[in-house]
This record gives sequence, C-alpha cells and structure tokens, in this order.
Amino acid sequence: MTPEKLDTLATCIAQRLPDLTTQRLADALILHVPVDRLLDTMTLLRDDPELDFTQMIDLAGVHYPERTPPFDVVYQLLSVHKNHRLRVKTGLGEGEAIPSVIGIWSCADWYERETYDLMGILFSGHPDLRRILNDYDFDGHPLRKDFPVVGRYEMRYDEAVGRLVREPVALEIADREPYRRAL
Repeated sequence: MTPEKLDTLATCIAQRLPDLTTQRLADALILHVPVDRLLDTMTLLRDDPELDFTQMIDLAGVHYPERTPPFDVVYQLLSVHKNHRLRVKTGLGEGEAIPSVIGIWSCADWYERETYDLMGILFSGHPDLRRILNDYDFDGHPLRKDFPVVGRYEMRYDEAVGRLVREPVALEIADREPYRRAL
C-alpha cells in the first residue's frame, strides 16, 4: 500500500477505535486488539463503510515461548472496494481461548482448525474444533517453537507383527543428543 493509503487508513481507525494501539510498518498497518474486544472490533472493521474489510485473507498463530503472553493470533483483512489491507494481532496465554470469528467471516473455519491443530490455540464458539491435518492421536502441536525437531514418535510397518507399529524416535546421531533427551 502507498504511504498515503496507510495514512488514510490509520486516521480512520484512530477515529473509530481511539483506545486501541496501531503499529505502522513501511507497507502495512497493524492493529493490536485485546482478546475481550476481538469480536466487536472485527465486526466494526467489516461493517463500517469507511473501513469495509469484507474479506479475511488469512489467520495464523505465532509462538514466542520466551514472551508473555506466548501466543499471537494474526488476522489479515482485505477491503476489496477500498483497496486496503490491515493486519490485526491479539496476544493470548497458554490454554486461553480466543473467540471464533466464524460468525463474521465463514472462511475462518479452516484457518481456526488449522491453528488449533498445529499450534494448540483454542477458539471458543467454534462449531467443529478438531484436528484437521494431524491424526487424532497425534501428541503435541508441531508448529510450536518448543516442539522437538524430529517429533516424538515414528510409525513403521513391522513385518514380524504384520501391521503398523508406533515407536518412540531413537536417534543415533551424536549431535542430536539434546533432541533425544527432550523426548
């Protein structure tokens, strides 16, 4: 987006949401929203004719294990008619739930399930929050920064037993010792 468009968008958001923090990057505007104000803010962003963010392009979870709160949920919004974009961020702690935005943008269904599956972030009010990419008995959330690089278990076909066998990962590589201890 051009600097002029970013200025216009920042001014419009500051007028409508004066108590929320915005962050200006060279080519993007980020709106920081607390979890308890997420649904009201997202509805305003969609319904206000001057903002007109009718499309949610993406939703992703980000893990910062050394920070408090350790998770961010990041939404990418698009106004087709106004030709501008907005990034909305909200932080939350381990085990906290964030409200589902499916009632605002139905496309959030897949993204919220994916974020739950890969990051372990819970979405309250989601109609079908279950794993979408990993097996139901998969242990952990593989996109977290503290997830072991090689995983915890491996599946292999055992000729003697005649079926798939689930075994703990056993690495014999000397420089991978710290990962074996983490299992």
